[in-house]
Amino acid sequence: MAKGRGDFADILLKKKLIGPDQLAEAESVASQTGLKLQDAIIKQQYLTANEVMSAVAEHYGMQFVDMTDLTIPKSVIELVPESVARENVVLPLELEGNTLKILTADPTNYDTVQKLQFILNKEILPVLAVQEQIQEAINRNYGQSETESVDSMLVEFTDTAIEFTQTESVASMANADDSDAPVVRLVNLIIQEAINLRASDIHIEPFADRVRVRYRIDGILAERDSAPRRLLAPLLSRLKIMGQIDISEKRRPQDGRIKMTVQGKHFDLRVSLLPTVHGQSAVMRILDRGNIEVSIRDLGFAEEDYLRFQQIIKRPNGIFLVTGPTGSGKTTTLYSALNELNRPDRKIITAEDPVEYYLPGINQVEVKHGIGLDFARIIRAMLRQAPNIILVGEIRDKETAEIAVQASLTGHLVFSTLHTNDAPSAVTRLSDIGVAPFLIASSVIAIMAQRLVRVNCPKCKEPYQPHAGELRGAGVKQEQLAKATFMKGRGCNHCRQTGYRGRAGIFEMMRMTSVIRELTFAQAPAQEIRRKARSSGGMKSLLDDGILKACRGVTTLEEVLSTCHAEVLVTEEV
Repeated sequence: MAKGRGDFADILLKKKLIGPDQLAEAESVASQTGLKLQDAIIKQQYLTANEVMSAVAEHYGMQFVDMTDLTIPKSVIELVPESVARENVVLPLELEGNTLKILTADPTNYDTVQKLQFILNKEILPVLAVQEQIQEAINRNYGQSETESVDSMLVEFTDTAIEFTQTESVASMANADDSDAPVVRLVNLIIQEAINLRASDIHIEPFADRVRVRYRIDGILAERDSAPRRLLAPLLSRLKIMGQIDISEKRRPQDGRIKMTVQGKHFDLRVSLLPTVHGQSAVMRILDRGNIEVSIRDLGFAEEDYLRFQQIIKRPNGIFLVTGPTGSGKTTTLYSALNELNRPDRKIITAEDPVEYYLPGINQVEVKHGIGLDFARIIRAMLRQAPNIILVGEIRDKETAEIAVQASLTGHLVFSTLHTNDAPSAVTRLSDIGVAPFLIASSVIAIMAQRLVRVNCPKCKEPYQPHAGELRGAGVKQEQLAKATFMKGRGCNHCRQTGYRGRAGIFEMMRMTSVIRELTFAQAPAQEIRRKARSSGGMKSLLDDGILKACRGVTTLEEVLSTCHAEVLVTEEV
């Protein structure tokens, strides 16, 4: 065999996976770039990493594992400390008696095998896999993409007896480029870990003896390891410096904004600081531009609701209201509508408190109460700018509501949000605020209530049969049951053992038909409006839409019921 050729290449040639010319070309690339021959073959795209590594394994008489859909039990992962796994790019695969199979990308790494035998006191059997797949699995199983993890940093802080004084910590962090400062590294790692785990918020909460760090993932708070209490001052100082907030102020609530780039993606973090008994509590809302660039089709509408929504947002004037509690995806829905309508021939202006995402091509105005710039004042000024479409962040008072109504009646399409539980009660809410019923009836074109439900994990979902109590509570009809395919996540590393990964919307769309307009004008109660909207307007309730998604295996009945419990009672009364 020619000198400098990797022995595994013989196997590739014999199996006719690669030709002699391609091999010669790869050798030339390897000698010019200093790459290993196997990496050069992959770089030239002659073969995949799996095909090359399989031949290397065959040459060394070792087992090869494709890790694409591999799930390793947590009990096995715990056998190898995270620091050892990261340092040596190895991962435990399975334990048979006293023999532990270890995934590695280097067949000649005898030193690591000996070291692991010494550390773990077990027989080590190396198994080959692609390095990128091992690295990705380490990140997934240990939950951090950096060479260093939050865990190891917190252990470092807990074990060392360094005392931080306020002055020292501020001095060390005033130099923003000093990325080696331990607290700077820790804050960066916390933010990076939260982003990798798809968290929407990071909560840093002080208590008498510790600082609790929690991430909100898919709407549910998950607790991280606690940091020592003495880290509170340096952590908060670092956050304030990043968010350009006054470091010396500790007695008043404060707000700021941090811009960060993680793995090539731009993130905005909205920081809120609140003084508590044990010190300032910080919450960072992670705003990912990618989240709001969703098309209307991806929001999760049923087909008829999708067509209705498309018709409504194409109307020349009127008010379209989206209702639901905080964190139910109202902003995402409205922004996706604005993205769809954002064309050079339309002028769009928004009034928001605060502006969460910056949208290209749209004029966004932020409410500033300190100088009297509130929603009502912005809308008045906005109308003099001759817009086609207006977005009002939230209708909170009579003045804002009345100006929004006037804007819709003078030929503008107005989008806004209201905090009500369902679509019909938005009509009575506007009436309570003080808007005249005839104005509501003539200006509102549709009201949509929405919630977010967690979606079954695609990797571990499997068919299941809900128990009778769930079926009865949801009111699943017999004909639905016959065609239903109920699915539930078993829990795996991909979904952090929860069975759910990601969220989708469930919707209740009420169009203002002539019947609903008459009821609005007559100030009918919400229950009556709901009844008529369902019988004559074809409105599906939130619960109906949720059940439809559960029957299709998108989510579970348990998740739908936990989100729509209030609607169950309403449905039963109807």
